[in-house]
Amino acid sequence: MRTPPGLPGRTGAGLARFTAPRPPREERCELCAAPLSGARHRHLVDVENRALACACEPCAQLLDRSGETTGRFRTVPGRYLSDPAHGVDDRAWDRLGIPVGVAFFFRNSALGRLVALYPSPAGATESELEEETWQSVLGGTPLAELLEPDVEALLLRRHEGTVESYLVPVDICYELVGRMRLRWQGFDGGAEARADLDAFFAHVRDRARDARHVADPGVVRG
Repeated sequence: MRTPPGLPGRTGAGLARFTAPRPPREERCELCAAPLSGARHRHLVDVENRALACACEPCAQLLDRSGETTGRFRTVPGRYLSDPAHGVDDRAWDRLGIPVGVAFFFRNSALGRLVALYPSPAGATESELEEETWQSVLGGTPLAELLEPDVEALLLRRHEGTVESYLVPVDICYELVGRMRLRWQGFDGGAEARADLDAFFAHVRDRARDARHVADPGVVRG
C-alpha cells in the first residue's frame, strides 16, 4: 500500500512508539521525591485535597514522631481491630442506606462530618449518612470511639446473615474499591469479584485483634 503524502515510509514503525505499552512510571515519595522501592510502602492522607499520597519510610516516620494531627498530611496507621460482639441486624443495616453488602465509614475533618462509601463498578460511591443514624447503628461499638479521623475507617460486610465490623487503615478500603472495580462483571459483580472479596476479608479477619481483649488498642504506625 502506498504511503500517504507527508507520512514516513515505515508507517508501522512510526506508530509503534504511540501504541506500544509505556514502561511503568517509578513511584516516588510525595514529600521528598525519593524513589519508592518494593511493592509496599507507607501512605499519607492529604486532608486538604482529600487524597492518598505515597511516602518513603523516613518521611512517614518523621510525621509519626511529630504526632502531627492538624497539618496537611497524616500518616495512615497499621492497626486492625474487630468487635464480634457488636451486632447489626437487617433493620439496622437498612437504616444505613447502603445498597450493597460492603461499606466503610470515616470522619472527614475537612468536611467536619462522617462519610459513608461503598465499592461499585464506578469506584467509591458516597451514601448520605446522618449523625443520628451513625450513633444508633454503630455508636455502641468501641471501634467507633477508637476511630482516628481521616486515616482510619470502620469497614462493614453484610454476608450470609451476619455483619462483620472492623477498624482498618483507610487506604485498604480504597484498595478494595480498586480491586472490585477491576473485577466487577454484570449486575452482581460476578464470581471473580466475589472470590476476591472473600479473600480480602479473610486477610482482614486474620490481622484483626478483638478490641475488647486488647489492653492497649492504641494507634499502630506502619
